[in-house]
Order: sequence, then structure tokens, then C-alpha cells
Amino acid sequence: MSDKERLLEHLASEIFCRLGVSPIHGIGVFALRAIGKGIDPLRSPVRNRGVAFTHEEIKKLPAGVRQQLKIFCYYDEDGYVIPSIGMNTMDLAIYLNHSKTPNVRMKKNGSFVSLRSIRKGEELTMDYDDSFGDTHIF
Repeated sequence: MSDKERLLEHLASEIFCRLGVSPIHGIGVFALRAIGKGIDPLRSPVRNRGVAFTHEEIKKLPAGVRQQLKIFCYYDEDGYVIPSIGMNTMDLAIYLNHSKTPNVRMKKNGSFVSLRSIRKGEELTMDYDDSFGDTHIF
């Protein structure tokens, strides 16, 4: 299968989401079409894993970059987790908003799974506490 054919297949069968204005917080991830239970709605041919950085490592970066990481990346008292693909390539997962009644869950390998059927136009949410083993207060 050629790269073009592989990409066309990906576009036809694995693209489920878009970004949009969220009533929860700023930008969110929304279903372009119905998503069945048990589907990875953010599957990508590019494998993206998070890379851990300490606060000391992040402090050496330019202020604007630090602010971008604070807005879009997970961090706690130990440091930050930055997408391995960097910040100039979009990973829709960084726009998933928190909910205590989520419709997707992040698995240990960094992929996602829908917990129930999701309607077209519905915002995808995850429970940050469940995914990151922490307590988040908003």
C-alpha cells in the first residue's frame, strides 16, 4: 500500500474529531461523526508519547514557551509531560477537557478509548484524576 493510499484509508476510517470552542473551558475536542464504544477516537499514524521533564529543565526555556507548556501540557509537583512530537505539531489530545463523567479514557500506553457511544457534535472529555492519578481542582 502506498503512503497516499494509507493516508486516504486513515482519513476515511480513523478521523473522528475536530477542535472547537468549548463550553467547559476554552478549546475542546468534538466528534465530527458518531463514535462507537471502544474506539480510539484520536488514533494517529504518528505514535506520540509523553516525555517527562523536571521543573528545573523547564525553567531554562523562554518564558513564552513555558507559558505554552503550562496551558497545554500536564504538569504536577514533579514536572511536566510534553508530547514527544513537540509543540509545533498538533496533538488533539492536549485539548481534551476534564470531566468527572468522561466519555473517553486514556490508557496506560497513551492511547484513548471511548467509554460509551459519542454523538456527532458532542465534546470528548476525560477524567484527569483517573488518567494521571492525581487530584485536579478547577
